[in-house]
Amino acid sequence: MYNNGHGVVQDFAEAARWYQLAAAQGNSTAQSNLAGMYATGDGIKKDYFRAHMWYNIAAISGNENALKGRNLVAKLLTPEGVAQAQQMARECQQRNFKAC
Repeated sequence: MYNNGHGVVQDFAEAARWYQLAAAQGNSTAQSNLAGMYATGDGIKKDYFRAHMWYNIAAISGNENALKGRNLVAKLLTPEGVAQAQQMARECQQRNFKAC
């Protein structure tokens, strides 16, 4: 709702906060949406590593949009950067999405 301004004033920072909460509960749509916010810098500091990490986590759950997003963000990273983001995703999953 905050991301699109449905019923509330559009607030990307608040949208990112809610996506983060839902992403930490394993919601792949929220994970993908949060990744998109990291990729664009809407409401959150732009971070291609975290964008790839969240897209990767959501893609593993079968989220098609996340798979596409992950592939686009991967083009913005070096191979080493992609490997780092993949490691971040593994560590995030091992922590059950806490402090990601």
